[in-house]
Amino acid sequence: MMDKIEVRNITPVAAETGAAEVERYARDQVGPGKQVVLHFELRLTDGTVIDSNFEGKAVSFKIGDGNLLPGFEQAIFGLRKGQEQTVEVAPEKAFGQVNPDNIQQFPRYRFPADLVLEKGLVINFADAEGNDQPGVIAEYSSERVSVDFNHPLAGRAIMFRVKILEVEKQD
Repeated sequence: MMDKIEVRNITPVAAETGAAEVERYARDQVGPGKQVVLHFELRLTDGTVIDSNFEGKAVSFKIGDGNLLPGFEQAIFGLRKGQEQTVEVAPEKAFGQVNPDNIQQFPRYRFPADLVLEKGLVINFADAEGNDQPGVIAEYSSERVSVDFNHPLAGRAIMFRVKILEVEKQD
């Protein structure tokens, strides 16, 4: 299991580089507050692709706006326009570890009688505020149903492939 995210393929700035070049280099790097346009791919360590936009439209977001999980943001810090890399993001930096407290037990009678339960079935529940909360049937019997409310990718390391298309400074 990884304790940190390692960023690769970063071109070092030579000590003799002028101040203007260092400023341009820093300005063009992915970092806090920058607007970034990129292609990405998420896959499991066994190669199963979870999501990818390499064949579609690139996404644009501001670093720190919450559109990308912090672990994935950290993985692209320092990259510049045109750079591509793949990095393994540890579960705790991706979708979190499995939390046993997120597995809830319900009496079977709380589910519709005509609902055919099966392991892996996703059902939407309403939380205390009335928001939809998906849960996955983990186990069931004639008396009890165990529902897992962890993110489906919790506990999994994620291979994150990214290609930086644009980096812009935001005010």
